[in-house]
Amino acid sequence: MSQSDQPITFYRLQACPFCERVARTLDELELDYSSRFVEPMHSQRNVVKRVSGKRSVPAIVDERTGVTMSESANIVDYLEKTYGAEGSERPDAAGATGASGDPSGGDE
Repeated sequence: MSQSDQPITFYRLQACPFCERVARTLDELELDYSSRFVEPMHSQRNVVKRVSGKRSVPAIVDERTGVTMSESANIVDYLEKTYGAEGSERPDAAGATGASGDPSGGDE
């Protein structure tokens, strides 16, 4: 599977503990994903803003479910519910809550 064929795109920073938390969860759930490392300066993260509406990372875009979200706690919760033992059905194009992330500005 080529990088562009990965169903989950993960926007992150190097050495970001919140991003590492999401990466650990993706790896534990054995999910295929592509990482996109973004600009360290918050005001320059236009690629993240275009996909999630915010410049904060981590952020994911899940092509299987159509979900785009940010905030590490929300992402981990979503991944565990959708792809963990509880949600082991692994949806193809539907089946997620349709969440678009936490409306609060975020702490990450």
